[in-house]
Amino acid sequence: MGVSTSSPEKGISVVTIDFPPVNALPVRGWFELADAVRGAGRDPEVRCVVLTAEGRGFNAGVDVKEIQAAGRSALLGANHGCAEAFAAVYECEVPVVAAVQGFCLGGGIGLVGNADAIVASQDATFGLPELDRGALGAATHLARLVPQHLMRALFYTARTATAAELRAHGSVWRVVPRAELRAAALELAREIAAKDGRLLRLAKAAVNGIDPVDVRRSYRFEQGFTFEANLSGVADEVRDTFGTGGKGGKAMGSGAARESGKERAGE
Repeated sequence: MGVSTSSPEKGISVVTIDFPPVNALPVRGWFELADAVRGAGRDPEVRCVVLTAEGRGFNAGVDVKEIQAAGRSALLGANHGCAEAFAAVYECEVPVVAAVQGFCLGGGIGLVGNADAIVASQDATFGLPELDRGALGAATHLARLVPQHLMRALFYTARTATAAELRAHGSVWRVVPRAELRAAALELAREIAAKDGRLLRLAKAAVNGIDPVDVRRSYRFEQGFTFEANLSGVADEVRDTFGTGGKGGKAMGSGAARESGKERAGE
């Protein structure tokens, strides 16, 4: 359990998330993930990183129960941890391919929204249940996956979009049966890793340099409103309903998302 790194093929590093039951990461998990991705990118032998996860879903966000138990210290830790993990994916020195299965919620959107390419299983769903969890954030990253008006509607309603819908918008490279997900992600990574490693690193820096949005700054801007919601008390009111059938426990738009929310977390 935790974050692990493997090298299945020359030039490819696979970073795997495994936090049962739904890959809702505790504070330490976000920092472990950031370290693993940055470490893989610094390896001169690596030309592409594949970000993947074990279990039913790719990521259910932060561990809400940890925040409920530990209070502000865990909230601060989660905010800093998420910012570091998202930035590590974006700033990774080589391209990052995200392999997404099942639910991809909250912090999961931050990860895949900052990846260079996404391969998804047919059952993958993407969304931000933040407003149902007493938080804000990752609209920056959702805006990289869908058009602006759709992003706003998904954000305000906490609904999810399917992998097929995201592919129609051009943000998902390929949609495959779940059993073929790893192979499809490695196939794309293999094609990328066949390029000259020195040029790939220059290309990644160049593409990031022409990005119209500073994703680190805009995400930290969003997080400021999360702190405002906490200081006002409204975040605690909403978060305390999590898993109880109240506003914070409502369906998020898919069966997988509902199931993940019942078990543990999902911001």
